[in-house]
Amino acid sequence: MKNKNERKQFKYFSIFEYEKEEKYLREMHKSGWRFLKVTGLGVYHFEKCIPADVIYQLDYNQDSKEHKDEYLQMFSDCGWEHIQEYAGYSYFRKPAAEMNGDEEIFSDNESKLQMMERVLKGRMLPLLIIFFCCLVPQFVINIFSTRNYAAAGVIAGVLLLYIAVFTYAVVNYLKAKNDRR
Repeated sequence: MKNKNERKQFKYFSIFEYEKEEKYLREMHKSGWRFLKVTGLGVYHFEKCIPADVIYQLDYNQDSKEHKDEYLQMFSDCGWEHIQEYAGYSYFRKPAAEMNGDEEIFSDNESKLQMMERVLKGRMLPLLIIFFCCLVPQFVINIFSTRNYAAAGVIAGVLLLYIAVFTYAVVNYLKAKNDRR
């Protein structure tokens, strides 16, 4: 039996669409659904609440794990509630009524770009290593050595997917870099 006070929604945001994700969470809260957590590949969990204007902010900072208490305390001191960590992102929220003007976690364009660079290094670099160390050699072996064209076809499909993801990430980063400067 499904609980009417809870809702799950699938929503996909790329690694550089954190601002769209923040806006989505804010709109859900305005419509009476408070964000609880995100799980799996984009399954958002909400609970019924009184509609309110609540600002959501995301930060990607793998270094925060080493100094987690200080990191979270810094945001708490500024009135931000920590919700969860997911895939390297920390999720925060704060009622709009408690905001001091146009308050954001990132105070300038340079800090936003630095966060995007952390995303590239923390999320895309491991994928590049897998891409070059595992998939490319397997593709070559299956084509030229074992002549297993079915396996090579599957690996080629994964390689194309990786190339699309890398291209999308780099294009979004460069676009954001140009927009913010």
